[in-house]
Amino acid sequence: MTNHFNVEAHSEGSRRVLAVSGELDLAAASTLEQELDQALDSGASLIVLDLKGLDFIDSTGLSVLVRGHQRAQEAGIELGLVNPGAQVERLLSLTGLAQRLTLDEHLRDGLTETAG
Repeated sequence: MTNHFNVEAHSEGSRRVLAVSGELDLAAASTLEQELDQALDSGASLIVLDLKGLDFIDSTGLSVLVRGHQRAQEAGIELGLVNPGAQVERLLSLTGLAQRLTLDEHLRDGLTETAG
């Protein structure tokens, strides 16, 4: 089975950056959940999901983001989303998640560029 989804994780000081690319759907949800679990256990005070390479997200992918955000809040860790493409940003707005999840361009400051 071919999975058109990838997560590149790296630490930048107290930040854990997860650069996602491809399609975040039912087939890819467990991969992102595992990476979020590792990021939450990494000791980072901030987790940044860089969505620049994300081409598509469905309701399962949105659920992963919501659960990750809830778990981060419970652990006292900030989780932010940056660089959403037009389709992803529109879906976050339509579902009301743009207000719930942190979409903060300031989180991009100092992010290492990842190959995409």
